Amino acid sequence: MKGPTMRILVLQHAVSEHPGSFREVMAHEGHSMHAIELDEGERIPALDAFDILLVMGGPMDVWEHDKHPWLIEEMAAIRDWVTAGRPYLGLCLGHQLLAQACGGHVGPMDGTPEVGIARVPVMPDPIFVGLPALCTCFQWHGAEVKRLPENAVLLASSEACAIQAFRLGDVAYGLQFHMELTHTTATEWGALPEYAAALERVRGPGGLPEIQAEVAAHYPALNQAAAQIFSNFLRLAETTLTAA
Repeated sequence: MKGPTMRILVLQHAVSEHPGSFREVMAHEGHSMHAIELDEGERIPALDAFDILLVMGGPMDVWEHDKHPWLIEEMAAIRDWVTAGRPYLGLCLGHQLLAQACGGHVGPMDGTPEVGIARVPVMPDPIFVGLPALCTCFQWHGAEVKRLPENAVLLASSEACAIQAFRLGDVAYGLQFHMELTHTTATEWGALPEYAAALERVRGPGGLPEIQAEVAAHYPALNQAAAQIFSNFLRLAETTLTAA
């Protein structure tokens, strides 16, 4: 039986970094989505009209206020939303924005960027119910959360990146890794100059076909895990909103 219809506000930072396969889950469960393209000058609407805030990845960094002044407004909105105890899910940049906005710190990775398929060990938490202890995911980042906000709970860590996932409060989550891939995601992201530079640094020139092949080989596991994680998050959001 489906739960109540929820209104999901999506903050995007690049046209190709959209909710991907999460859209299938939203449509199946009857939820509505409204996407804002911040990098194209669209403004964040009144937050009271929405139940969930979903913040996607992007090629910019949280500290690049001079290039992208809207990051300041975005982090203020995130901070207000999460402080009010409202459901939040951030992926990659959205994960980093959550940390930075709420008192943590984000900076460049100490080692080389993470690019490609990874298996990240996850800790017990409602958002990871039904997943194996090693979650198959996709990475494409050169920055990382260096320090968690006060009272945040670490949910995933790896040798390459110490803070792969965390929870703040009961229903605000940040995931450094990507779960929302479609069959065309790697190709679309490979066309972004910032991502292409990270890919070349890790894989060398011409590394995109390798990434495309890896995604294709692991796509069933990625897609299944994505649907499980996002469905788990929606159940948590429903519980929170019903209790409010």
